[in-house]
Amino acid sequence: MRHRMPLSRCLIAMTLLLSILLMACQSTDNGETSSADQHTKGDTEQSEAVSADGEQARFKESPILAEKVKAGGLHSIEQRLPKDPKLTNELPPDILKYEIGSYGGTLRTVRTEPESDNTVFVAMNEPLLNTPGLLGQEITPNVLKGYEASSDQKEFTFHMREGLKWSDGQPVTVNDVKFAIEDVLFNQELTPIFPTWLKSGGNISGMPMKFSVIDDCTFKIHFDEPYGGFPLQLAVEGWRGYTDLLKPEHFLKNYHIKYTPLEQLEPKIKEAGFAKDDWVSLFNKVDITNWEVTTPQAIGFPALTPWLLTEINKDTYIYKRNPYYFKVDARGNQLPYIDEISSVFVQNLEMATMKFLGGEVDHSYEFATPAKLPLYKENESKGGYKTYVNTKLHRTATDIFINLTNDDPVWRQVVQDVRFRKALNYALDKEEIADSIYYGLAEPADIEDTTFDLEKGKKLLEEMGMKKGSDGLRLGPDGKRFTIHFEVAPLMSDTVPFAQLAVEQLKRLDLDVSLKVIDSSLWGQRNSANELQATVAFAPGPVMWMRAEWGQDKWALLWNRWWISNGKEGEEPPENVKEFFEMMDGIRALPPDQARKNAQAMAANMKENLWYLISTQNVIQPVCVNAKIANFTDSGFAIAQNFAAEQWFFKK
Repeated sequence: MRHRMPLSRCLIAMTLLLSILLMACQSTDNGETSSADQHTKGDTEQSEAVSADGEQARFKESPILAEKVKAGGLHSIEQRLPKDPKLTNELPPDILKYEIGSYGGTLRTVRTEPESDNTVFVAMNEPLLNTPGLLGQEITPNVLKGYEASSDQKEFTFHMREGLKWSDGQPVTVNDVKFAIEDVLFNQELTPIFPTWLKSGGNISGMPMKFSVIDDCTFKIHFDEPYGGFPLQLAVEGWRGYTDLLKPEHFLKNYHIKYTPLEQLEPKIKEAGFAKDDWVSLFNKVDITNWEVTTPQAIGFPALTPWLLTEINKDTYIYKRNPYYFKVDARGNQLPYIDEISSVFVQNLEMATMKFLGGEVDHSYEFATPAKLPLYKENESKGGYKTYVNTKLHRTATDIFINLTNDDPVWRQVVQDVRFRKALNYALDKEEIADSIYYGLAEPADIEDTTFDLEKGKKLLEEMGMKKGSDGLRLGPDGKRFTIHFEVAPLMSDTVPFAQLAVEQLKRLDLDVSLKVIDSSLWGQRNSANELQATVAFAPGPVMWMRAEWGQDKWALLWNRWWISNGKEGEEPPENVKEFFEMMDGIRALPPDQARKNAQAMAANMKENLWYLISTQNVIQPVCVNAKIANFTDSGFAIAQNFAAEQWFFKK
C-alpha cells in the first residue's frame, strides 16, 4: 500500500508554487543592464569591455578604496589591476541579464560551523579557469588569462595575467606556480602522495605531470597520456580553486626549508606547538588552501579572493574587499561591488532560518527548504527578502550510504550482496519522499529503479536466507538479528527529516533499523575511521556530470583509499568496483563531449549495482535573498548564484 501525501496538500503546494512563479514573471528590472561578453579560451576583448564609446575608459573603484588612494595609503586602481583584468562572466547571459552595479553595503550571512563557512567559501572560490554557471559546457579564463591545448590533449600552455597581484600588493608571477609545483607538490615531505588529478589521464596509475616555464607569464604542463578533461579539472572539479598550482612564494618561502634554514624555523615551530624539526607541520599550518580561506588562520595570508577575512569579533567573522581583486564589469568597475561580508555563527539550522525570516540575513544559502515555502512567502515583506523557487541543487539531496567496507564480516556478507541493496531500494517510497520532504518540489530519482514494491524487497531478502526470528525481525547469516544502524548529522535542513522517514520505510521489510543523530564533527570522525554502518549524505556526481564524486568515501571508504593511494592504503576492491572507479577516472581524462558519455555509462552502472541509494532528483533549492540584491537570478544551479557573489550589489 502506498503512503502518499493527501491530495489537498499537493494542491496547496502546486497553488503556492504557481503563485510564486507568476509573481516572478511579473517582476521587472528597471536598472541599466549589460550582458557579460563571452570568452573562449582567452581574454581578447578587454579594451571593449571597459569602454563606453570606443575609447579606453578609466577603471573605477569603491569609494572606500578611492579614499585610501587619496590619502596615500594605496596604489591607484590602474596600478592594482592586471594589464588585462578578468571581465566577469560567472553566469552565462541566458541565465543572468547582468546589471552594472553600484558600490557599498555589507552582506550578512550565517554559518552553522564555528570555524568554517560554506556560504562565504563558495562566494570566495576562484578557480584557475571558469565554466560559466558551473555547467561544464564551456571553459573560459579566470585567474589565468587563457590556455591552449595540443591536438593530442597531452600538453597545455597557460597564460597568466600580467600585473596580477596578491592581496598584499606583491606581483603574481610564474615563480608562484613554480613554487607550488616544484617545492610543494613534488616535495615528498609536504606531498607524500602525489594527487591523482595531476597524473596522466587523471589516473591513479598515471605518471605525474611535467612542468616547464616559458616566460614570466607563461608555463606548460605536459602529460604522457591524453588528458582532455584537465582544463575542466581546473575550472570546477572539487571546488579546488587556484591554491594547488598557485601559491604566494614570497610569503611561504619563509616557512620552507629549501629557502629558510631549519635553525631559523625552530622558534616558529616551537611557538606553533609542533615537535622539534617539524617544519612540515608549520608549513601546512601557514599555507592556506582553498578550503581554508574562511578559517581564522587565513587572516593576513596573501590571496586572490574578492574578500579577505580580516577580523573576528566573538561569533562574527568580518571579510573586507580585496583592493587588488582582478575582475571588472563591462564598464571597468572593479569588483566586488559589496564592501564587506559579516558572517555570524548560529547553533543550528532553525536559528539560521529565524534570522533570515527576521531580515537579519541577506542570503539563505542552502538552509532554506521546500517544505517551508509558505513560511518564507508569508514573511517576505517583514524580512525584506525575495524567495527564489526555480534554482536547483547541484547535487543529489539525500542519499542512503550503506558502508560496504565496514569491518564487521557478517555485515559485509549481507550488504555486499546487491540483492540486499535492491531490497532496500524497493522499500523506499520515493514519491512519498518527494512529497513529504520536498513538498512536491523534487522528483523520484530514475537513475535507479523507482519502483516501490515491498513484496519484491521481502522476496529478495528471503532468497538471501534472511529469515525472520521469533520477534518477527530478520536474521543475518550468523543466526542473530541483523541491525542497520544509521548515524546521521544535520548536514543540511533535509538530512534528518529524510533519515527519519527512510528508516520507517525500511522497517517495513521486517528489518531492525535504528537512527541516531550526531553532530557533524563526530560524524566526520566516525566516517573517516570507517565506523559508520549506514548514513545519509549527498553527492554531486549524478547531477554535475563533470564532478567525479559519487560518495565513494562513504559507501566504499577502504576501497576508495586503496584506489586513490595506488594500493598503499585501504583494501583492494572487487573487480566491479574497480570498473566503476575507472569510469570516474575517465570523466577526468576525457574532453567534455566524451566525458558526458562516460557519465551516462556510470549512471547505467549505478542502476545495475546500486552502490548507494538515490531517492530524489531535480530538487528545487529555494533561496531567500535580500530584495535589494541585484544580479541574482531564478535560474540554473542555486550554488552558481553564490559562486558569482562578487557581482551582487544592493540597489539603492
